[in-house]
Amino acid sequence: MSERWYLGIAVALWLATAARATASTFVVPPEGTDLVGTDLWVHTRYEETLLDVARDYGIGYEEVVRANPLVDPWIPGEGTRILLPTRYILPAGIREGMVINLPEYRLYFFSGNGDDGAPRVVTHPISIGRMDWNTPLGVHRIVTKVRDPAWYPPESIRKEHAERGDILPDVVPAGPDNPLGAFAMRLDVPGYLIHGTNKPAGVGMRVTHGCIRMFPEDIERLFPMVKVGTPVQIISEPIKVGWAADTLYAEVHPPLEEHSATQLRLNYTNMLREAAAERGMQVDWSRAEAIFSEARGVPEEVPLLEGPMASGP
Repeated sequence: MSERWYLGIAVALWLATAARATASTFVVPPEGTDLVGTDLWVHTRYEETLLDVARDYGIGYEEVVRANPLVDPWIPGEGTRILLPTRYILPAGIREGMVINLPEYRLYFFSGNGDDGAPRVVTHPISIGRMDWNTPLGVHRIVTKVRDPAWYPPESIRKEHAERGDILPDVVPAGPDNPLGAFAMRLDVPGYLIHGTNKPAGVGMRVTHGCIRMFPEDIERLFPMVKVGTPVQIISEPIKVGWAADTLYAEVHPPLEEHSATQLRLNYTNMLREAAAERGMQVDWSRAEAIFSEARGVPEEVPLLEGPMASGP
């Protein structure tokens, strides 16, 4: 192969790494501002899937598919314009430690101050537990961190595999066959970890036995940042509402199966009403309803009208 060919590959890899870092680390905005990042647009090459493009920018399966509902994720075609959803409304609440929002398939880690003294937040896509293996909600903590972990399959998982004719050993040593990948952080809930994977194609889906699964390159970067004792808040919030300057945004994700559709709509209406009322405005419900119905998982502007609060849809 020519030197020019190798140089081209090296540059491409460097650009992908730089793009991922840029797309996953942000300065935490001041109080009253809730959005970070900027949506990006790229064009596919003929041999790429939507997932190939997304992974270069730290985006999971559900995120990229929701943001591009008219694009075939497996054969997008050469030159197809793709929205990379790299703009986020930060989860509501205290901006410290780690926050995992299950319907968003995304982790946020408030990593402390950068060299300029400004606080940072790092965000990565994740896989979550299947409906019959729910990821536990609530406030937890990181209790141990392990490089090159061995996996000791619990009896429930060994039984499930055995029913498919797949007999698991008592222990799977570190290496390419280990489903925990090269890094694992154990929660204070027995049996639950944040870990890498040897099957990165599943990141951004609901496929695990309750653990939080990350791209190998993402957990490798996150692992040294997180200290033992770090709080981990696991939430299930399909709807996020926030401000950027005088503009109100809503970010709606399809709910998990266990959510009540009726309650979700009520929550959405109340969240927008309260946010608009704080500034003496009312919501343009025609557009707000479309945002809810489409549930594309990206922050979208909610038009506001002057005057007293309307009753809602």
